[in-house]
Parts: sequence; C-alpha cells; structure tokens
Amino acid sequence: MSSRNSHFLSAKAEEDYRQKALKMYPHVCGRCAREFSGKRLSELTVHHRDHNHDNNPADGSNWELLCLFCHDNEHSRYTDQQYFAEGSTASPQAPKTTYKAFGDLASLLKKSDD
Repeated sequence: MSSRNSHFLSAKAEEDYRQKALKMYPHVCGRCAREFSGKRLSELTVHHRDHNHDNNPADGSNWELLCLFCHDNEHSRYTDQQYFAEGSTASPQAPKTTYKAFGDLASLLKKSDD
C-alpha cells in the first residue's frame, strides 16, 4: 500500500472516531471547560488518553475532547514526562556529590553554646 493510501486511510479513521466522539460527548473542552459550536467546533480535538492513536474502543473510553490549546499542552506535558522519566537515557542526570553542606552544623552549634 502506498504511503498516500495509508495516509488517506489514517485520515479517514481519524475522521470516523472524531465524528463518534463528537456524538458521544458534549462539545466542551475536558480541561478548560470552554464550549464549542458552529465554526469553532473545528477547534475541539479528540485526545487519546493513553496516547495510542490506534486504540479506539467503540465506547470511546480512550477519548476525551480537548481544545487545541489544552491538547497541545497535554502532549507537551507527556513529552516532558517521557524525557525526564527515571531511567531514561535522554534525561539529564544530576552529578553525584558527597559534600554535605550542613553535615557538621550540629557540632558547630554545640561549640557556640559552650
């Protein structure tokens, strides 16, 4: 199958689950609660809760409607979470240190009491 045909099928599937989601859920952003109607309905997107665009259960349990801004924010937060996840080779690692800034504070305070 050519990439053009697979893109068409992908766009068709996206339009199908979008139409289903718009019929199932109120036209309100799930994050900021803004309402959408008319021409502005195009600003409401279907977000996959598990970030898997192939997971489209018929009951819509993996979808939520988000406005463009909240959808972008959600994906940015997800990307950051993946980047900074523990064990990620891409995550910046803090240098290991053995210095303890307040390690001897108790003895210094004790000396000043004497």
